[in-house]
Amino acid sequence: MGNNPTAMISEYEIKELIEETEFNRLQIIRLYNRFDALDTCGRGFLLREDFKNVPELAVNPLGDRIIDAFLTLSKDDGSDQLTFKQFVKIMAHFQPISKSKKNVLNSRKDKLMFAFKMYDLNKNNYITREEFKVILNGMVGDNISSEQIDRIADRTLQEADGDKDGKISFEEFCKAMDKTDIEDKMSIRFLA
Repeated sequence: MGNNPTAMISEYEIKELIEETEFNRLQIIRLYNRFDALDTCGRGFLLREDFKNVPELAVNPLGDRIIDAFLTLSKDDGSDQLTFKQFVKIMAHFQPISKSKKNVLNSRKDKLMFAFKMYDLNKNNYITREEFKVILNGMVGDNISSEQIDRIADRTLQEADGDKDGKISFEEFCKAMDKTDIEDKMSIRFLA
């Protein structure tokens, strides 16, 4: 994409992103530089393979799920491409919650939606017992037995599935996460 960060992104786009995300100009330029570094082919968008080159995602047991959530939340056109503007909007989910409350991209509900998308493997807006087991297995690997995973999945479903339909909706997920400090757990202060 180039070495001059503002060569490929206009001042108008920077101002638009500041308004939409509450990132400041310097933060947007930092994000652009990161995006540019990930876009090794200079296409102007990122694909799943580009994210797999991020060392932190490569070693994270949920790395594939994080990448999938990025791509799922960015889809306005059904493609698996992530533009710079989409990238910035997704990264806005990880800002600490704004005191001005103007940024609707980093609310508690938006952070929970990102987390929910990581568990909803088949993208049907529900988390099933089997989906939860896949995620749990990825997180713990061989450290616990399949019987223990089954018990954890059963207990989680029993506690979170309010309408007892055998799956967890987004609303049920939010309720189950009510006491979790998702704002802190899903805030990155690297752009301060």
